[in-house]
This record gives sequence, structure tokens and C-alpha cells, in this order.
Amino acid sequence: MIQPKILLIYTGGTIGMIKDAETGALRAFDFDNLLLRIPELKLLECNIETLSFKEPIDSSNMNPKFWVEMAEVIESNYTTFDGFVILHGSDTMSYTASALSFMLENLAKPVILTGSQLPIGDLRTDAKENLITSIQVAALQHKGKPVIKEVGLYFEYKLYRGNRTTKINAEHFEAFASLNYPDLAESGVHLKINKEYLLKTAKASKLLVVHKTMETNIALVKLFPGISQAVLESVFSVKGLKGIVLETYGAGNCTTEPWFLNLLIKASRKKLPIINVTQCSGGSVSMGQYETSQKLKKIGLISGKDMTTEAALCKLMYLIPKELSPKKFKTAFEKSLRGEMTS
Repeated sequence: MIQPKILLIYTGGTIGMIKDAETGALRAFDFDNLLLRIPELKLLECNIETLSFKEPIDSSNMNPKFWVEMAEVIESNYTTFDGFVILHGSDTMSYTASALSFMLENLAKPVILTGSQLPIGDLRTDAKENLITSIQVAALQHKGKPVIKEVGLYFEYKLYRGNRTTKINAEHFEAFASLNYPDLAESGVHLKINKEYLLKTAKASKLLVVHKTMETNIALVKLFPGISQAVLESVFSVKGLKGIVLETYGAGNCTTEPWFLNLLIKASRKKLPIINVTQCSGGSVSMGQYETSQKLKKIGLISGKDMTTEAALCKLMYLIPKELSPKKFKTAFEKSLRGEMTS
């Protein structure tokens, strides 16, 4: 039986660090010696090859340039490998998982992101379990075909759909949550795959299409009681602004102050896409449910439904370069493209 081939891609992050026993300083780990550090990997029924970015990236410095690098690594190795595991810093992992989900169209193989809260050489590290199970998940096959065919994020015994995740804790091992979509898999004594929640992808015969242009001239605005007219006007009038993600209250509500609504009307007339997402960790925007959001619907705001802010931003980055008409843009945004929202 031919064993699956998995490409392990190290981009940076805590998981790739080891602590010097004498000085206590952290330094990057040489992934060519991975099997020496984690001999348990030999027990996995797959062949693992490693690839490291030349300079490890602190995830706080993550940007679309590095997303394109990751997508290109997958693109150039797509036919050679059966699955991919990306080691990444946890702070911006949900953004990267969301971005890659849109950039990798017709993906028919697993791309699993993982990382850790403690370095791989730390006595109490969560890195080993996260790494081992991520590779195991990426290697899962049924009748010679990958079981997972989407961008996933694995952390602390759970596999999530990548574009449904958000980081919720900076200290606990359980750092991520997917509040609006069930877990894809859970690792316990047995690895339980929730097959009914896996993404139903396009036919395997469709070729992978990698989108490499992401628009970054966008803004994220979080509403709060007393937000200033001057501040918002300065954001909305930024030169070259291509889109805004607006974090509103509850089910998509906002202030009905005339100055605020007029600001939205002016932006709408300029054909500036404004995405309405909820500030709540879970739940969905439902424009028109309350009087305060009915006005937003009339103005033409686009509903982010139950998308995370991370997914909404990355989807906006992905769709703007397509140069769609306002009507087609709204239709595309409010449609689930990669399982990022509930249809």
C-alpha cells in the first residue's frame, strides 16, 4: 500500500522554537531534524517532507505577501503531495486560514494549519500533539482519496474549518473556537471525524486555481457607544479606500444618528462595499430584524451573516480585485464560497 505524502511547511511561530537549556533563550528549530526531535512521527503511516521559510515570520508580521508564498508552495507541490500542514504563529492563524481558503479555489486536498502556545522543546509543550495529529489528519484517506478537502485549523484536540475560527485565548492551550460551525474532527482515544460537516468540494477533476492578488486598502471599523463623527469621517474619506468591514452590535444593529446614516449613504453612492458583521463572538447578522438595521439594508450594506471578522476581511481582500459590478459583488459576498458562512 502506497503511503500518503505530506509536506510540512514551517512559516514561523512559537511551535518552531526550542529553548536553550542554559540561557533560556528561544531559537528557531531545524526542521530537517524533525524525526530526531519527535520520533513518534515515525509511527504515522505517511511519508513526511519538510520545507521551511528562509526567515521565520512572527505571526504579528503576517501579511498577504506571505500568504501568496504559502499558496505558491502548495501550488508547486500540489501534484506531488497528498496533504499539507502549515506551522504558523497562533496570533494571526485564523486570518491566514481564512485567506488561504479563498485563494485556493477547487482545493481537493487537506491544508491544515497548526501551531502551539509553548515551544516544541518546552517540558509542557502542546506542540507535539498539535503537530502529530495535524499530520495524521492531513494523511487521512478513504479509497485512496483525501478525507479532508479544505483548509483546516487544528489546535488542542480539535480540527476546525479554518475560515470559521477565531483566537479566543492568549494563555490557554484551547486557544481557538469555531462558534458558528461544528468541529470537523475531535482527537481523543480515537480520532473522530464528523463527516457530515466536511466541505463538499468540487469534483477532483477540476484544477486547483490559485488567486494571488489580495486588496489591502480596506478598513475595519468597530462601532462603540459615542464613536465620533470626525473619526469615522476620516476613515471613510481615506484616499484609495476600497472597502470597509463594519462591526455592528448584536444582529447587525447600529446608531441611527443622521450623520452616521448619511456617511453610509455617501459611501454607498461611491460604490464602496460596506460589510456588516456582528461584534458578538457567535451568532449572525440579520439585517431588517430590528428597526435600527432596516435602514442599513435600505442603504445597501452587505450582510456578513455569521462570518467571523477574519473571514469577512479576507473575503473582501479576495473579491475586490475581481472588479465585479456592485450587484454581482453583493451576490458573491453574501454567498458561501468556501463554507465560510451559513447559506
